[in-house]
Amino acid sequence: MWRSSFDDVKRMNKRQFLYQVLSFGMIVSSALMIWKGLMVVTGSESPIVVVLSGSMEPAFHRGDLLFLTNHAAEPVRVGEIVVFKVEGRDIPIVHRVMKLHEKNENNNTVKFLTKGDNNSVDDRGLYAPGQLWLTEKDVVGRARGFLPYVGMVTIYMNEYPKFKCAILACLGMYVLVHRE
Repeated sequence: MWRSSFDDVKRMNKRQFLYQVLSFGMIVSSALMIWKGLMVVTGSESPIVVVLSGSMEPAFHRGDLLFLTNHAAEPVRVGEIVVFKVEGRDIPIVHRVMKLHEKNENNNTVKFLTKGDNNSVDDRGLYAPGQLWLTEKDVVGRARGFLPYVGMVTIYMNEYPKFKCAILACLGMYVLVHRE
């Protein structure tokens, strides 16, 4: 299979090869434009995330793909599933809002506490040192829908770098050899 694919690439003239490379570039740039468009429409810096652990079972399982929105006009409610980032951690966390703490002094700030459905304690141990509550600025998005287990491909690609390289190599070869 690989030998015939390389032979196909060798038989291409420079113009055909350049056309295939440009086609690949168009696919990548189209995907990026769709992603940026989703960011604008949903109001979320990450409109799609993958659940990486079993902390939200039975609501969500490892590998579920979540669709998020984050419109500022909607207040956070108890029971809502939010995706949040904590200072010092790169990976966002998907958990449920358990308690609200409203403060009406100068500004109407709302703070909240989260917990994974499958966890026995709240998330204060996951927050930044000294942080007891989350605020709106910590929220990446709110779960609005999901596709079960679709994100397992992403998990496998992160856990097995050789698998990721193989997938990308196959996709690259397909784009170069496919002549439509």
